[in-house]
Parts: sequence; structure tokens; C-alpha cells
Amino acid sequence: MKLQGKNAVVTGAASGIGKAIANSFAAEGANIAILDTNLEAAEQVADGIRQAGGSACAVQCDVGMSGDVGTAVDQVVGELGGVDIMVCNAGIIRQSNIVDMAEDEWDLIIRNNLKSVFLCSQAGAQQMIRQGNGGRIIAISSIHAVLSEPSCGHYTAAKGGIEAFCRTLATEVAPHKITVNFIRPGATYTELTNPMYTEQVVKSLYERVPAKEIAKAEWIAAGAVFLASDDACYMTGQDLTIDGGYVMDGSLPGATYWE
Repeated sequence: MKLQGKNAVVTGAASGIGKAIANSFAAEGANIAILDTNLEAAEQVADGIRQAGGSACAVQCDVGMSGDVGTAVDQVVGELGGVDIMVCNAGIIRQSNIVDMAEDEWDLIIRNNLKSVFLCSQAGAQQMIRQGNGGRIIAISSIHAVLSEPSCGHYTAAKGGIEAFCRTLATEVAPHKITVNFIRPGATYTELTNPMYTEQVVKSLYERVPAKEIAKAEWIAAGAVFLASDDACYMTGQDLTIDGGYVMDGSLPGATYWE
């Protein structure tokens, strides 16, 4: 029970990686606050955790609005008693070539993927500092913070921004015994990404990824459990890449150099 008695906030936890993190944290003994715009779906996740013997509440929140975030954190403190772990997971993805991209689409992606990390990390850090017991802030980035993703320039910019932001925040809050780290998932099956994984895409990924698999959301959640636990107490401002070897592999799929 690596997180016994800890109070954890997970944004965008009504589905996908966020849901997997919430369930994994609960299994390790944490009390969970599920923040999502879809309150009904968030309540279903919370109900599942409670039925399994855990403690959870659901809070409706638009993580791109400072007022919503502040109110949500106050509600969590009222219901759980505090915030020890903040997981900034919420995000969306859209496709648009940069040269044709509308300004409002750029703003939408930056707001939901990057600004949300600023607002939730700030609110979480402020509460942790008031409590005086340290804490953990974890953001969900992407391998596409360091790899291009054609037709997703706003998304890659947001993910790259998350990583730069987390390094600076980690430096600022380290004296308060708060660590800040981020996870770079590779290809992962979630409700958000499943429509992208056509037969052709899956075939190409299996050629590109050395592990020859697309991740389950639970595999990413296992990394979040590590970063939230005392096992990672001396780790801050760092990335944890969970991608089956996607980024590190420099080979040419289907080709052999020395024949």
C-alpha cells in the first residue's frame, strides 16, 4: 500500500489513463478525487473505487478555468481533508496542419493541455505548501514532446511546454519537499486514442516499437504510482518515458545494415 492515507487529485480521470491512475492509486490506499468535465462519468469511476473498498469523490471541473480549479481544490480539501498528490492528466487532441490552423483551435489545445497543467499544479502546490507536509505533482506529457507529430503542432507544443514548465516548477517548490515529474506515454489504448489506431496504424506501430505492443493504460498508471510514492522521493524535474522503446530505437524497421 504505497499511498496509504494520501489524498490524490487526478484530472481527466473519468476515462483513459486518468481513470487507470485513479484506480491504481486507490488500490495502493490513496483517497481519490476525480476531476472531470463529465460529472456522470466521474461519478461512475468513483463508485467503482468505493465498491472495491476505496475512498473516492467526483468533482466537476473545467481545468482550463482558474475559478473552476480553485473551487474544485477547495471542495477536495473539504471532502478529503487535503491534497498530497496532484496528477495533471486532462487533455485533448485535434488534427490540423500548422499552416492552415485557426487561432481558436491553437488556443483550445494550449488551454486544455498546457494552461490546465499550470492552473492545477499551482493550486495543488499552494495547498501542499499550506499543509507543510510536502507532496507530489505529476503531469502527463507525451513522447510527442520530443518527436514531431504531423498535423498536431499545437499538441506537440503543449506537451513540450508541460515538460519545460515542470522543470521550473520542480526547482521552485523543492524547498517545500514537493516533487514535480512528468510521464511520457507512448502509444496507449484509451477512449481518446482508440479511433486513431486503424489497422494500418497498428501495423506501423508494431514495426516501429521494439516491444511490439501498444500500451494498456494500466502500464502508464504504474509509473504514476511510482512517482507518487516514497520510492521517488529524491526524483524531481524528471521524465519517465513509458513507450516500449519507441523513442530510443534508432533502427530501420524491416531493414538490416550488415548482410
